[in-house]
Amino acid sequence: MGRFIAYLKVHGRLSDLAFVSFEHYPFEPCTITWKTLYTEPQLMKHILQVWREDGVPKDVPLMVTENHLAAQLTGPMTTIFAALWLADNVGSFFEGGGSAFYHSPIQPQGIQNTCLGWASWSNFVSDEKYNIKGYTSPYFAAHMINLEWLQHRAGLHQMFPSSTNVRDAEGNVLVTSYAVHRPDGNWSLMLVNRDQNSPHTVTIVFEDSSSKRNASFAGLVTQVTFGSGQYAWINDGKNSHADPDHPPVSRTVEASSYGTFILPKASVNVLRGKVPGLPR
Repeated sequence: MGRFIAYLKVHGRLSDLAFVSFEHYPFEPCTITWKTLYTEPQLMKHILQVWREDGVPKDVPLMVTENHLAAQLTGPMTTIFAALWLADNVGSFFEGGGSAFYHSPIQPQGIQNTCLGWASWSNFVSDEKYNIKGYTSPYFAAHMINLEWLQHRAGLHQMFPSSTNVRDAEGNVLVTSYAVHRPDGNWSLMLVNRDQNSPHTVTIVFEDSSSKRNASFAGLVTQVTFGSGQYAWINDGKNSHADPDHPPVSRTVEASSYGTFILPKASVNVLRGKVPGLPR
């Protein structure tokens, strides 16, 4: 990338660079473990930083135009692992300054045997005639991102930095957080509980950096969850399938004065509501 940018500059054609697109297939297909999941946000943000340091101007959009767990089919692509990965993948891309994101492939496909079990590339599992027989976990993760976290086709969203201090004994961040202010005035947090075995209770605090005041959700808060309670991939050869294969579950709760919420194990969660006292 650096050589390419230097070439454009030397020839006075840097202004011709309208966008930079790249593929993102971060993992080796046969060595994926659950802990591999913890590395995704850093991998995505790092490569965005690398492109800028190589000279891509700040006003040139960075786009992911093709991506998945690996460049070769692998078993985790159809387990709950893939849903959590996609949420981190998309969230960290936009938090890191990315402009446009396309997950692929999404066309219906059948399942095949891989080094880590039977799987499909697709969001949909189909028969040999491409009739959809079921959904894979990235399909439901995409639903969470596009229809729950964000306000679909509603206009400009503002993204703000957020973080958690939920870690394991080795220092791995177990809960990741991505915060947006939506056009409808709601604050929406996507929280990914990457703990495979345990739920976590989190306390949500919003900090107004200008006034140094803290605020919390108030009134009714929508909590939407998709995780291991809704989806599990059964690895059974050519009969492999998801069971259960359920959509996200939603409930409305009254925000407590402590701002605490429970995140089920291995789950993508969206918390959405009003935060009085924060400027627009």
